[in-house]
Order: sequence, then structure tokens, then C-alpha cells
Amino acid sequence: MTLTPPRVPAAGYRRLTTTLYGYAFLDEFLLLYPVYALLFSDTGLSVWQMSSLFALWSVTGVLLEVPSGAWADAVSRRRLLWLGPLLTAAGFALWVLVPSYGAFALGFVLWGAGGALGSGALEALVHDELDRLGAAGRYARVMGRARSAGLVGVMAAMGLAGPVFARGGYAAVGAASVLVCLLAAATATRFPEHRAPSADGDGWTATLRAGLGEVRADRSVRGALLLVPAVTAVWGALDEYTPLLVRDTGVAEQTVPWLLLVIWAGATAGGLLAGAGERLGRAGFAGLLAGAGFALAAGAAAGTPSGLVLVAVAFGGFQLASVLADARLQERIDATGRATLTSVAGLGTELATVAVYGAYAAVGTSTGHATAFAWFAVPYLLTAAMLTARRPGSVRRIGRGKAAARDRHG
Repeated sequence: MTLTPPRVPAAGYRRLTTTLYGYAFLDEFLLLYPVYALLFSDTGLSVWQMSSLFALWSVTGVLLEVPSGAWADAVSRRRLLWLGPLLTAAGFALWVLVPSYGAFALGFVLWGAGGALGSGALEALVHDELDRLGAAGRYARVMGRARSAGLVGVMAAMGLAGPVFARGGYAAVGAASVLVCLLAAATATRFPEHRAPSADGDGWTATLRAGLGEVRADRSVRGALLLVPAVTAVWGALDEYTPLLVRDTGVAEQTVPWLLLVIWAGATAGGLLAGAGERLGRAGFAGLLAGAGFALAAGAAAGTPSGLVLVAVAFGGFQLASVLADARLQERIDATGRATLTSVAGLGTELATVAVYGAYAAVGTSTGHATAFAWFAVPYLLTAAMLTARRPGSVRRIGRGKAAARDRHG
């Protein structure tokens, strides 16, 4: 007898995914992002002061990442998803209303706090709602499309920031960014959430202890948790330097944004391939990382505009691998601590990204951007080698169900 898989309720699935894609787009559609460094400079801030603001932003995210994830397991995740954009909107409003070092610092704290509230909470809510609908196996496909929607938001903001700034200056791009944040908060209120918040009287500290206990007790959870920063951190840091890589190919300054769109189109395509990527086993996942690593090294080392096509292919591979690594982690953790452990993985990614920034500064200063990009393909090749070194019996498909995901050798 052939068993027919249960049908996924169309209305519930459509509400979840359309809300998610809209939220992901709005969360990245910030017209201030391409020009805020100019705002700081025009206000009179020194390079040291701007660097200290970026450091404050990173430190805020690092300090709040795990507590906010544990809080999301203890209270309504949807509440945190609409609260985060409101904090970000308040920060942007400060920047354009009272531009000063203090206002910029407070704005970065609010932006960092808003981002931390959504980190972990979003992934946990989406996975649990898909699981309730009998569609947990579609998580990687859905989140891949959500990340692609976010990248489309980034590209749209890059394209619109210039014309809006030309018409209304910083006030116009700031007002547009505040409005987008408010729309994101309104969109978040439409997320379905059928999970009851934890009734544990100890609150988020109890969920944090329980989540960390799961990591200590289950080797498969540890492996999946460590894979997320291993895949995500390096290319996530390199994207900050892509304009410099593009400029060093010898193109005119006005051509740089168009070539950046090529690279981000590659990353967008990678997210859209997540559904097909779910079928990859461990060897296939390792091959994906290795192939993307070689494409990054070859494309960057070419030092030509055409070589950037390979960089775009590499970013597409890294985006796909990041989505699949997140899906692998979600399969292996319990629903009660899902946001907590997702935030722990996010913390690992933040710390590794900061380390990559430092290493890139050292390598890039002495060798140039093309060589630095090529060298940073090495961590991906090492990760791929470690995955293939595992014995064949440990291979599991990334998209399999909970029972396979719980195998300690998976």
C-alpha cells in the first residue's frame, strides 16, 4: 500500500510564507544603509569615532544575542518580531532628528537590540509553525526564499537610495527607513503563532540553561550548532569588502554598484535553490562548500570584472549552504529551546565574523583585496574536508525528519 503524504493546509501555509517574505524584504529595505557612513562623516565624526560606533553595534548584538533567544523561548516570539523593528525605527529617527555622536551611538544600540530580538525568534517561529502544518520538511526551501527576499530588499534599497537622497537628503532617506521599519513591525503582527509561551516561573534563564544542557548532552546538536558559524561567518564578513574587490578590478567608480548587483544576484539565486539543496547528503554538502570555495578563490584571483561572475557563484553557494546549515540545526533541537540554540549559533557567527574582520585587515593590508578573498576560501575547503572525513555511516540527508536528525552519528 502506498501512503499518501498529508496535505498541508494551504491557507495557513500561505499566510505564514507571505508574511515571512514580506517581513524579510522590509527588514532589509533600509535606504539609510547605503548612506549612513556619509551622514556620520558630514556630521563631523572622525574615522575613530565611526569605528567606535561600528564596534558598539557589534558588541550590542553579541551581548543580547543569546539572552534574547532565551527570552523568545519564554515569551511570544511574534511579540519580539514586531518589537525589534520599532526599536530600529527609533534609532533611525534619532539619527536624522538630532545628528550627533551620542544620537548615533544610541541609535546603534537600538538597532543592535532590534536585530537581536529577531535573531532566533524568527527561525524558531517559522519552523514550529511549519511543523504544526505538517510541512517541517519545507523549512530550508521557505527560509531560502526568505533570505532571497531580504537580498532583493538590499538591492532595491541600493537602487533607490541615490534618487531619494538627491531629492530630500538625509531627512528623506531617514524618513523612508523609519516608515519601512514601521511597516515591518505591522507585518510581523500577522505572523501566526500557536505555540504557548513557557509557563516556567524562572523565565528566560531557565530556557537558557535547558538549551545549553541539550548542547552538552547531544553530540549531533553540537555538530549542527558549530556548522552554522563555520559556513556563515566568513562570507558574511567578506561581503563588507566586496566594493573594494570590485573597484580593484579597474572599473570606474560609477560601475561598482552595478557589479555589486551581480554578486548579490548570485547570493539571491543561492537562497532560491534551497528546496533542491535539501536533498544533499553530507558528501554533497561538502562538495557544495568546496565548489563555492574554489569559485571564490578563482574569481577573486582573476582580478577582472568577468572574474566577479565566479565570486557571484561562490556567494550563491555560500548562501545555499548557510540555509541548509540552519535547517540542519533546526531538525536536531527541541522546540522548547529552539530560539535559544539558534541564538547561540548566531552568537558564534558574530564572534567568528569579528575574528574574520581582524584577519582580513591583516591579510588585505599586506596582499591586496583579491589575494585576501582568495585566501579566505581556505576555511571552506577545510570545513568540506572535515565533513568528508567523517565515516560513511554518518551520512544523513540534511532534509530528513526528526528521527534521522537525532542520530548522534548524523
